[in-house]
Amino acid sequence: MKSKLCVVKSLAIFCVMLFLFSSCSLQKKIAKEAEQSILNDAHLSTAHIGIVVYNPSQKKYLYSYQGEKYFIPASNTKLFTCYAAMKYLGDSLTGIRYVNKGNGIIEVEANGDPTFLHPDFKNQLVFNFLQSQQKILLTDENWKENSLGLGWAWDDYNDDYMAERSVMPIYGNVLSFNAEGKPFVPFFENRIINNTSSYQFSIKRAIAANKFETISSAKNFEVTNIPFYTNEKDILTNLLKDTLHTNVEQVHFKIDRWPDVLKMHSQPTDSVLKIMMHRSDNFFAEQSLLMVSNELLGVMNDEKIIDTLLQTDYKELPQKPKWVDGSGLSRYNLISPKDFVFVLEKMQNEFQWNRIANILPTANEGTLKGLYKNYVGKIFAKTGSLSNNISLSGYIITNKKHRYIFSVLINNHQSSTMIIRKDIEKFITAIIEKY
Repeated sequence: MKSKLCVVKSLAIFCVMLFLFSSCSLQKKIAKEAEQSILNDAHLSTAHIGIVVYNPSQKKYLYSYQGEKYFIPASNTKLFTCYAAMKYLGDSLTGIRYVNKGNGIIEVEANGDPTFLHPDFKNQLVFNFLQSQQKILLTDENWKENSLGLGWAWDDYNDDYMAERSVMPIYGNVLSFNAEGKPFVPFFENRIINNTSSYQFSIKRAIAANKFETISSAKNFEVTNIPFYTNEKDILTNLLKDTLHTNVEQVHFKIDRWPDVLKMHSQPTDSVLKIMMHRSDNFFAEQSLLMVSNELLGVMNDEKIIDTLLQTDYKELPQKPKWVDGSGLSRYNLISPKDFVFVLEKMQNEFQWNRIANILPTANEGTLKGLYKNYVGKIFAKTGSLSNNISLSGYIITNKKHRYIFSVLINNHQSSTMIIRKDIEKFITAIIEKY
């Protein structure tokens, strides 16, 4: 009897030792892959690098290199926004809240919905509803934010990836020009100063005005989107009048959330989040976070909603981040690789995997286009890039059927973006193939 007991104990000890040895061996192997692919690359000799690989089934870090350090995460910040939107925006976005006052008059609270008359969304229920009204009293009392985010680069205002935020976006808050330089929205036609008769020109908007000017260029003008200035007096009501052909009046009273306040939904939430993550759409990200703020707090304000989320859903983050916007355009954001692993694990625990896999791009898709070509369904991840900063965080499913969570953040490099993305690809695909 004692002999059998000793054999069982010995076997148990052997199994534990074997597990510990294999785990230690795996950590060493992944560390070696990181050194060969990223850490020892001459292109990254001066860069600040953080790498974490985590096994959620074992609640164990398989590898961490400066995982607790803070990095400028660029568009990986959208993962924080995405989780909050998945949790709090419901199946469909609330386009507007309204009170029917009778006689064709409604009081309307806009909810920051970025899809209103956006070209990506042909089905426009909110537009159709508003167009049928005789008079719209539109309140902006829930807007407690600035049109540009904290720490955004001021001289990017003319680029479409930095569209301004607003209480009720329209046309994605950008003005589209055709190949001849004509605006698709006739309302702006008299705002354009044409300085050339040639097809070789560019268009630039004044810094704080809806004044557009053609400037001679060395190449032909192409279809272009330029953000319009949302702080112009009465710009929203004037655009709505021009588009809806109905009476719109700006008011400044709060619409309290009483039972007589009705909601009108616009688009499926995940249809917006998928675009946000696949093409790294800053505008959708910013408005999504503001919509979460409006749902939870009744106002749209980044600072307030970020503080709320950090005290609730994100209160157990390994490192308390400095988080200031929804998109990652700001260089003020400072987040650790372990923080991203935490959010990704939380996302996986709380939502169906099929939903996550639909929202995040996989191999050779979205911002991963041209990368991980033989690994469709093996990686689902969010890229991030600002000048001199590259990031990638997400999930991988290895050939041995393990699902790991990873985060690679690289700051202060002076190499090409593609070279670094290829370095990261080499590291990630090695893990998929071998472990």
